[in-house]
This record gives sequence, C-alpha cells and structure tokens, in this order.
Amino acid sequence: MTKDAKAFAEQWVRPEIRALSAYHVQDASGFVKLDAMENPFTWPDALRDEWAELIKHTNVNRYPDPHAQTLTKQIAKNMGVPEGMRVMLGNGSDELIQMIAMSLSGDNRAVMSVEPSFVMYRMIATFCDMQYVGVNLDTNDFSLDTAAMLTAIKEHNPAVIFLAYPNNPTTNLFDADGIKQIIEAAEGLVVVDEAYAPFTDESFMPLLGQYPNLVVMRTVSKMGLAGLRLGLLAGPAEWLNEFDKVRLPYNINVLTQASADFALKHQATFDEQTQLLRKERDRVIEGLSQLSGVKVYPSDANFILMRTPEGKARPWFEALKAKGILIKNLDGGHPMLIDCLRPTIGTPDENDAFLSAMREIAA
Repeated sequence: MTKDAKAFAEQWVRPEIRALSAYHVQDASGFVKLDAMENPFTWPDALRDEWAELIKHTNVNRYPDPHAQTLTKQIAKNMGVPEGMRVMLGNGSDELIQMIAMSLSGDNRAVMSVEPSFVMYRMIATFCDMQYVGVNLDTNDFSLDTAAMLTAIKEHNPAVIFLAYPNNPTTNLFDADGIKQIIEAAEGLVVVDEAYAPFTDESFMPLLGQYPNLVVMRTVSKMGLAGLRLGLLAGPAEWLNEFDKVRLPYNINVLTQASADFALKHQATFDEQTQLLRKERDRVIEGLSQLSGVKVYPSDANFILMRTPEGKARPWFEALKAKGILIKNLDGGHPMLIDCLRPTIGTPDENDAFLSAMREIAA
C-alpha cells in the first residue's frame, strides 16, 4: 500500500466537504468573554445547590427517555406552543437544522436564507448535498428584501427557507408582513429561527397552525443554558413526525433532560437575568453610539452589530484582545459586514470594561 492517509481522504471525502473550513470557535481562556451571545450570569447559589441534589439522584446507567417526554411538555408550556402543535428536541438548534435538511434533501433541491445570516444554514446545506441560495438583505439597514426573496422563491422553489428572527449577526427583526408573504409564497417549509426570543417581544410561535408550512425553532442557550445544548422545533405533527425518523436515538442525554426541566421550572430567575441584559443592551448601544465614526445598528438580540471607521475593525479587535476582552470580528466574513464587530452583552462590570476599552481605542 503506497497511498498515505491524505491521499485516501482526498479520494473518498466529497470535494465540497474538503473545500469547507470547520466551524471556528475562538479560544476564550483568560478573556472577558463577549464573543458567543451567551447569558453571562451563572445560577444563584441556592438554585445550584438544589440542582446538584437533583443530579446526585439522577441515574446515568440507563439510557434516557428517547422522546424526553417530561422535558418536552415543560418546554411546550414555557414557550407558549399552541395547542395541537408538536415539539421535537435536538442537541442544540444545529442538530435540528441538520435533521430538517436531511429529511428534505434530494436532487436539485435548495436551502434558502438571507445573507448575511447564521452560517450553519449554508454549512448544513453543503453537508446534505443541497444547493444553498442566499438572498442579500438591504445594504443600508439589513432589512428584509421581500421582493428579492419572492423572486428567488419563484426561481429556485426551495425545499426549506430559514429565517432567523432576530437575525444573527445583524441583530434586527425582519418585517413580519414580509415574512408572512414569504410563507404564503413558498411551496416548501419555512423555519422561523427564534434563537434570541428572550430578548424581543415578537414571535411567530402564536401563528403555528395558521400556515401548513410554518415551523418555529428555538434554543435554551441564550436564556442561560448554553452548556446543555438543547434546541426545540415546534410545528404541525405532519412535519415533525417525518423529521423524527432521522433523529438519532437518545439524542437528549439524561443529564440535559433533568437539568433543563429543572431550570425551566425556575424560569423567573432567567427572566430576571434577561431583563437586566435588555437594559444593559440599551446602555452599551448608547455608549458605543458616542464614539466618533462608529455606526451602531438597532438590536433585538443580546449582542450588538457595530461598524467601525474604515479599516479599523481588525485593529480594534486586536486592541480589545490585548486588553483581555474577546468579541467577534465579522470583517472579512461577508462583503456586507466589512469593518463590522459584534460584541455580546455581558454583566454590568464586563460591559463597563468593554466600553472603557472602546473609548480608549477609538480615541
């Protein structure tokens, strides 16, 4: 045998997979971590103690409930899922996106979304050997270009359309009437991805059942449970029953099921944290808006999109890192995000440190 492992991989791995780069996560060790849209608050000590007692009596020698029935019922209650709609859980929203794409893949089938948006829509389309169609948002304010979307739907007839609401990384809510037009025009599935639902008052969840091709996806990551890796998909059983067939067995482990069910029974604690983050978001936006040459976009999420003066995104990003603060540099990721940075809203002290550092750097 003369071939090495590289030659074997090049022979058998699909060319479109070899052309990809793996999803990159920055090393945040030792930094003020404002790069990943997480809730920065830990659980109160009393809640931690109660949770630890629960985990102590949770058996891990048996497989978990394959359908996570107790947790699913609690999620449906907390998330306001309409009566008659089914809920399915995933190991984070990413797994749900992948299950949807796997179920709907086929020759000449397309995944559609807006650009720029959540990178996993595009990546998972590639994983599942589907065409990806990205429709640019308005270049001025990242608003939804409904007319362009409708034209693209007519041309490509996508099997599934993903719309993040609010959108990542542009932080904004799209026009609800525009989304309804897209749902009505689409012959395939429309997934409204509400990952940042805790930070806005708008939702398509109450509309489930009114459109036969609408489902809503959420996660518990942004409310403070990112480490549990738990996403949910709500919608008509006719869709979810099919997606369930490609779900790997026991995909929600027993510790996640027990911990998430416990946390959701203490929803008020996380709602208090969310309200504080909303107030901090307004304060950080105000502080950044005072910096010369900086454009700050309105936000309905727990992060902010800011455009620096020309050529300053990378130097400012590196200067923040030198001061021990890690945010996300979007410059170079998409042509519409040139000179853009994306800080996450942290604790009041972390936000103070970030704003103070930004004032020094911008000056």
